Amino acid sequence: MSCGEMLVACQDAALTFGRGATAVVAVHGANLNIWPGDRLAIVGPSGSGKSSLLHLLAGLERPTSGSVSRPGLDGSSAVGIIFQADSLIPALDVAENVALPLVLAGHTEAETRLPVSEALRLVDANDLAGRLPEEISGGQAQRVAVARVLAQAPRLILADEPTGRLDHATGARVVDALLTAADRTGAALVVTTHDPAIAARLTIRRAMHDGRLLAPEEAS
Repeated sequence: MSCGEMLVACQDAALTFGRGATAVVAVHGANLNIWPGDRLAIVGPSGSGKSSLLHLLAGLERPTSGSVSRPGLDGSSAVGIIFQADSLIPALDVAENVALPLVLAGHTEAETRLPVSEALRLVDANDLAGRLPEEISGGQAQRVAVARVLAQAPRLILADEPTGRLDHATGARVVDALLTAADRTGAALVVTTHDPAIAARLTIRRAMHDGRLLAPEEAS
């Protein structure tokens, strides 16, 4: 159940790339409130604007019109983002990649060991801890990228097609890990997906079509 202070509020938030005749409207006037504990799936085909909306929620893009406010989020570690690409640093091993955001936030190496180990365990990747990114598969790298966010215990987890590069069984385990981590910390979880089976595992579902976030009754 949603409780506490609202984390993110989108009010008629729109995002346009380019100007004039070449302008592309990625998001049309989206209205969306995210509360602690929410489990939201944003469903739609590739190119429907799901990733652009996620970037607005994360603060990676500023709305061209309308507004996005984050009244319940403070600090850079309050939001954890899982991108479609794993974005691991080649020179660091898996454990070091997962620990990096914690180290940058000022935690000592000793302080990172437990959250890193627990995050890797949640995605069944403890055996990868000492390997370099070039020594693991693309699917394994995506699981590590998920662990990197889980280790931070953010108040809002934003996952952009987190199972898109994974087989069905591995994808299901990643969703398990996201839900478990969110349940433990009370975080809100927002997942973009085109997979109805993934969307069905979250309690709130909103459809996106041609940049428009449909109202719940339209999405049913």
